[in-house]
Amino acid sequence: MELKNKRVLITGADGFIGSHLTERLLEEGCKVKAFVYYNSFNSWGWLDTLSQDQLSQLEIFSGDIRDPNGVRTAMKDIDVVFHLAALIAIPFSYHSPDSYIDTNIKGTLNIIQAAKDLNIERVLVTSTSEVYGTAQYIPIDEKHPRQPQSPYSASKIGADCIAESFYRSFNLPVTIVRPFNTFGPRQSARAVIPTIISQLLNGKTEISLGDLTPTRDLLYVKDTANGFIEIAKADSLIGQDCNIATQSEVSIGDLAANLVKLLNPAARIVQDENRLRPEKSEVFRLYGSKEKISQHTAWKQKYTLEEGLKETIEWFSIPGNLSSYKANIYNI
Repeated sequence: MELKNKRVLITGADGFIGSHLTERLLEEGCKVKAFVYYNSFNSWGWLDTLSQDQLSQLEIFSGDIRDPNGVRTAMKDIDVVFHLAALIAIPFSYHSPDSYIDTNIKGTLNIIQAAKDLNIERVLVTSTSEVYGTAQYIPIDEKHPRQPQSPYSASKIGADCIAESFYRSFNLPVTIVRPFNTFGPRQSARAVIPTIISQLLNGKTEISLGDLTPTRDLLYVKDTANGFIEIAKADSLIGQDCNIATQSEVSIGDLAANLVKLLNPAARIVQDENRLRPEKSEVFRLYGSKEKISQHTAWKQKYTLEEGLKETIEWFSIPGNLSSYKANIYNI
């Protein structure tokens, strides 16, 4: 599928990955409608930081992904949907699982039901590498068993299954996009890299973290956004799921030590018991396969981990950006 001039809706456009993908869709020449979470402050999330030229090209739709009527209204006259709206914080899912079911599963159902009824040409549903749980084998390919190790991952497995069922039941042209551990500018404070960088740049000499032993497949956000674009263009991926991964891994401890060395070698890492996941819930190894995306698309990783971290640090080093992060508390 050629994306240029397509009428595109992106849910979660106000979020971390969503805002970067919105920028890429504009670069592709799409006519973009950005679905943002309604609030009384008229905040458009990270879209508020885009240039006036970019904003002038967007149509903003404020709504709630849990509301089927609003979703259906937003999707009228749309060709392609990129569905990214979700609750994603794992610790918050431990004590508020109902909200994850409502947002992640029911929200996805609202999208694909409307897509079916409105004859949408292409639907991309965003999954997560968390659905795999701790690796049973590596690299983790799309055939790897699903392991719901948190209410969050369970809700995303449910959403994936709902989307897949609509392909099998109604031939809905859906693809499940599964990014691994995306990082970069605008990422929320509940993620490990913003947690480390924001503490260091705020002058803290004791960096509070959880378990340092898990490994992650770290993917710079611009590579993630490019992955979405390339997967959308690949008709051969309709009815399938597809990882976006670097096929490499780094431990949280090594990542933290590298950032400490770059920003403040005098700082030390301390383990905060409050940041530890329950033992059976912790995902100890994520190491994704990029074989499928390489076979079906032209996607290639453009940013090394070092290059991505450099751009991320530069963004956080801008005072106006850093001030948005509360480094003195545990953000769940």
